[in-house]
Amino acid sequence: MVVLVLAFAVTACGGGREHGTATLWVTRDRGAQVLYSGTVPAGLTATQALERVRKVTTRYGGRFVQSIDGLDGSATKQRDWFYFIDGVEGDRSAAEVTLHPGDIEWWDYRSWTGSSMSVPVVVGSYPKPFIGTATSVVAVGVPSTVTAAIAKQVHGQVTTTPPTKNSIVVSTHFAPDHVRISRARSGYRLELGPRVARRLAVDRTTLRYRYGDAP
Repeated sequence: MVVLVLAFAVTACGGGREHGTATLWVTRDRGAQVLYSGTVPAGLTATQALERVRKVTTRYGGRFVQSIDGLDGSATKQRDWFYFIDGVEGDRSAAEVTLHPGDIEWWDYRSWTGSSMSVPVVVGSYPKPFIGTATSVVAVGVPSTVTAAIAKQVHGQVTTTPPTKNSIVVSTHFAPDHVRISRARSGYRLELGPRVARRLAVDRTTLRYRYGDAP
């Protein structure tokens, strides 16, 4: 009975069944300014993790983050907090998302208008969301050493055609510093120009905090 009570108490305090840590970032203006970067225990919800390290206010019974460290969302000013897990936009309340070891939880305060309200996926958490699922790296006119290094970062392989899941296309047909990430079929597609790809091949943090959704 004592064991059951303790287990229930741990679960009620945020899951507690996960071991290890997750990464938490807080930024503003599409990652242009970093407000916080640190680690939090896995097993917490995304909201609980945020509340552990920052001053947070919420609305709708804790389902919606209203402010972080006094920076308030505003419908009239069209600025709000948005969050991503491993580079993928949250599709539910952060209070319903449990962090797993190695996850990257990213909160960004930015403006929104019309189509910019939703950004389904961002590149700033690279090599996520490409790790954990099949990813092919396709090279067009760039050295094989570059694509081989990128493939190693995402635990993927260099191929001549994109797979049905994830793909990273490195091509001289793109502008030198071109970066664009998007949904593709049931996975994601990342396009890289040759110059930024070379930088990424030697430094996997090259794309950190970037959205990468520009046309």
